[in-house]
Amino acid sequence: MSVTTLQRTPLYQEHIALGGKMVEFAGWEMPVQYRSGVLKEHAANRRGCSIFDCSHMGEFILEGDPVTSGLDRIVTQSVVDMPVKSCRYGMILNAEGGTIDDLIVYRLAPEKWMIVVNASNIEKDRRHFQANLLPAARLKDVSAETAKLDLQGPLSRDILSRLVPEVARLEYYTFDEFELLGERVIISRTGYTGELGYEIYYPWDKAVRVWGALLADQRVAPTGLGVRDVLRLEMCYPLYGHELTESISPLEAGLKTFVSMPKEFVGKAALVRLEQSGLLRKIVHFVSESRRAPRQGHQLYSTDGQLVGEVVSGTFSPALNAGIGIGFVKKEFTSIGKNIIFGDEKNRTGAGMVPRPFYKHGSLKS
Repeated sequence: MSVTTLQRTPLYQEHIALGGKMVEFAGWEMPVQYRSGVLKEHAANRRGCSIFDCSHMGEFILEGDPVTSGLDRIVTQSVVDMPVKSCRYGMILNAEGGTIDDLIVYRLAPEKWMIVVNASNIEKDRRHFQANLLPAARLKDVSAETAKLDLQGPLSRDILSRLVPEVARLEYYTFDEFELLGERVIISRTGYTGELGYEIYYPWDKAVRVWGALLADQRVAPTGLGVRDVLRLEMCYPLYGHELTESISPLEAGLKTFVSMPKEFVGKAALVRLEQSGLLRKIVHFVSESRRAPRQGHQLYSTDGQLVGEVVSGTFSPALNAGIGIGFVKKEFTSIGKNIIFGDEKNRTGAGMVPRPFYKHGSLKS
């Protein structure tokens, strides 16, 4: 029997030293939480500052004109009009309109780009880009040499500014190159928690240096993937493998805002057909009547007991002190304010559909 060896980020030993509980995630051994626990990590992010090791994620560098390289035809969002030093969220689709991955494109220069993809999809995404890019493009996978640290929370600007004073000028969904501990690196301001935050792309073999420098500030708490999932769920942000898969289109996932229908892109014809025929399922967001949390795979029922859909993400929300969930239901059951029931054959709990996001008091754009 073969044993799969999990990959480790350059901060693995740091996580162990901090009491990180390590679990498998997308082929990586990652901290799901630390000694303090998820609730304290949640409070650190919402009220102070937290740091995540996201070095498992993938980064590609692409050189070429956005049109003649084929990049604009691959990503659902238009990248042609992106200003240099801006970021843009979008997706790459298969021919059937399903989502191969969601990603963020960084415009480094007029004809140079960085594309940040999910850890579980690095190889699949690379193959997709290579198959659809035109000869004028030059693509390099730099994932193995790029560490990624996410500093998130209302205090993140003040804390990072002590090491990089100029970072305070970054606006939402922009980035720049800065000097940080002797390295010229990309720092962006996007975020995945609903709070003000920054992403630091640092040389892989030197990441321990910046991790230690940030944690030297007593206001910074190390935080794991467990609370990251809670935080993104409170904001209703999609997680690949849950709200998005190769069988779920961005239209069904409620992400049409990030699809530029006027332009051509892989999968557009399928989305046009889907719009014309009408969506058979739509995404819904609901809050439990109690602290009981829905879980992925739970069924969704109407109040009269009819099976109407399935939960794709769920958790207990410390911010709402209730269970929250996201699911897909038949289109006639999508009205906000409707009641719904989640659970299984043995245990069912009532919930109410609400507009997204669940959490509305973040410092994201402060």
